[in-house]
Amino acid sequence: MKLEIIGGRLIDPSQGLDRETDLYVEDGRILALGERPAGFVADRTIQAQGCLVTPGFVDLCVALRSKLNARMATELKAAVKGGITSVCCPPDGSPINDTAAVTSLLREQARDLHLARVFPVGALTQGLQGEQLSEMFGLKAAGCQMVTNMRRPLGNNRILRRCLEYARTQDLTVGFCPEDYSLAVDGCVNEGFTGTRLGLNGIPAVAETLAVAEALLLAEDTGVRAHFFQISTARSVELIAQAQQRGLPVTADVAIHQLLLTDSVLDSFDSSYHLHPPLRTERDRDALRQGVRDGVIQAICSQHQPLELADKQAPFAETVPGMIGLETLLPLTLQLVEEGVLELQRAIEALTVGPARVMGLELGTLEPGRPADISVIDPECQWVLTEKTLLSACKNTPFLNQSLTGQVRYTLVDGRLVYEAESK
Repeated sequence: MKLEIIGGRLIDPSQGLDRETDLYVEDGRILALGERPAGFVADRTIQAQGCLVTPGFVDLCVALRSKLNARMATELKAAVKGGITSVCCPPDGSPINDTAAVTSLLREQARDLHLARVFPVGALTQGLQGEQLSEMFGLKAAGCQMVTNMRRPLGNNRILRRCLEYARTQDLTVGFCPEDYSLAVDGCVNEGFTGTRLGLNGIPAVAETLAVAEALLLAEDTGVRAHFFQISTARSVELIAQAQQRGLPVTADVAIHQLLLTDSVLDSFDSSYHLHPPLRTERDRDALRQGVRDGVIQAICSQHQPLELADKQAPFAETVPGMIGLETLLPLTLQLVEEGVLELQRAIEALTVGPARVMGLELGTLEPGRPADISVIDPECQWVLTEKTLLSACKNTPFLNQSLTGQVRYTLVDGRLVYEAESK
């Protein structure tokens, strides 16, 4: 199929582009930018005047599976509605992704849906039990680029060191969800003034920073590439920046809600704000924002965690942590731009080529010859997030019934139109 996108403001941080120009697609690839190629006749034309044309977003943390059911179809529909063309699926679904067979199954299911690309992240240890190494050779052969043990503790650092050594031999990145389990096990909010005042057990910031420091030392010792998922503290940003300055192959991402919210929102005991890692202080939030601006943090993710209604209907501390975020990732990121927290170019970079490079993917770019994964965005469109407008199977978000600005009009994956917004 031949397709042209005409008159949009093309923003591609991978090429340093920000200008009004046209884009041409043929056979699933970017054919050209700017002048129409000789003899090119489009099968479809998308008029993009007043819109941003960007690479499709790459989301590093999207839960697609649960023990109760498979949610891949609904969640991938939500993803492409949000302009997300590639998602990384953590290994802690059912079954746990610790074998090549599970990885292959996930990739086949995603291909059959013809929506967003799915990149499964493999388990670092068998069953995420923290004792025996997973089948990393098979996981890599089946398509995994990264392995992680999520927030599950390992038996000891000797096991972790062996895991890192073996991951390095397979050229796998190891993802860390940094947290000292013994310090965090009983907590549900940030340890500090707010949590104490509300009578809720806290997770101290040092539970994260201690784990970051330990992981950095072991990564340096073994030479493995390390990525830190959803960091939440100022000290973590500082430690990761220092490691990068020493030349270590270390990257990090942050969940969009950590860049907007602090633990001050917990006064209502709204379980929608029960998250893991927890919302921290204003100082932590500001440090995370600076980390994104400086490039210490390469990616902004949704940390999408769909939960059943019953999971959030209990006293705050007894609810399951997590929120959905696929359909709010774009407008919340644009809110940071509107507030002057991020430049638009940097914000788009953290949603596209930044996370793509973390995963070693040749995506997140509009360079001619690359796959035509594209988002066409109306940055001024105002809309209200409601249960009716959400495509996700679950509705656990504190942003329900709020007015948001910025909406995806079209999403393309491999040159195929996988989402088109309803006409106004």
